[in-house]
Amino acid sequence: MKKLNFAIIGCGRIAQRHAEHIENNGKLLAVCDIVEEKATQLAEKYGARIYTQITDLLNKEKDIDVVSVCSPNGFHAQHSILSLNAGFHVLCEKPMAIDVQDCGEMIKAAERANKRLFAIKQNRFNPPVVAVKDIIDKGILGKIYSIQLSCFWNRNADYYTNSWKGTKKLDGGTLYTQFSHFIDLLYYMVGDVRKVKAFTANYAHKTEIEFEDTGVVILEFYNGAIGAINYTVNSFEKNMEGSLTIFAENGSVKIGGQYLNELEYQNIKNYKIENLPEGNKPNNYGQYQGSMSNHDKVYQNVVEVLTQGSSISTNSFEGLKTVEIIDKIYQSSTFL
Repeated sequence: MKKLNFAIIGCGRIAQRHAEHIENNGKLLAVCDIVEEKATQLAEKYGARIYTQITDLLNKEKDIDVVSVCSPNGFHAQHSILSLNAGFHVLCEKPMAIDVQDCGEMIKAAERANKRLFAIKQNRFNPPVVAVKDIIDKGILGKIYSIQLSCFWNRNADYYTNSWKGTKKLDGGTLYTQFSHFIDLLYYMVGDVRKVKAFTANYAHKTEIEFEDTGVVILEFYNGAIGAINYTVNSFEKNMEGSLTIFAENGSVKIGGQYLNELEYQNIKNYKIENLPEGNKPNNYGQYQGSMSNHDKVYQNVVEVLTQGSSISTNSFEGLKTVEIIDKIYQSSTFL
């Protein structure tokens, strides 16, 4: 099997995770960050070449197969399109972008260049998520009536200090940076959203962030199901819960834990989910933990798609759908 060559744009915290899995699945040839110290630190660990300008990397590194875009949210579209136009496949961190139109431009750039645009949705690989998606697809649960998504995390002032996080321009909002993986699962499990009504507020981060820290959302799906989202980054001192509860014709099921990593409840007609494998640990950022660390499976899929013609785990259209739903929520929101 051909080993793929990768480059990373953006050398912050999540880039460390990407570099680790790139080395397990291919070779990291180059890294780029406007802060040369960050680029140097990552490059020296993996023997990669260092760039501070994206155009220099894209013009000089002709042996690259895939560019992994790990820059701040607000730069995802620009950096992905530059990379696609330069003739490289792109693996874009979540969210795909923070603007629906930008997502469309990314997809068009990939089509024009005849290159793959991979969107990262690592929570789809969590064992309970895999199992519940399977019984939905097989019709075992029957018609889905309603779904409840709960995202109760903690992000204190230190998390946003000296960071692009918390800014409207580069972060986009709590649903984009903290909970886009969770929103993706609504689309993945139930389908597209027709109508939304939301209330949002900033209670505890008035001097740190330019948007909400709490929200309550009601949803109507095109297939007739209804749903609700309750989310906050004000859980006292630590993350509390990330859960998805489904009520359907033939059963009720709850995926819970802090990171959608535990099957907390099931009562399904003539069926039981059993023998789930243990999932990966969540991403650890020191004081904070993020979503489940399934980037290994993401990179395995990238390699299999590009070298063996396998099916893509999350395509750019699905990345767009997540951004569309979040955009609908924010457009409909009453900010208190």
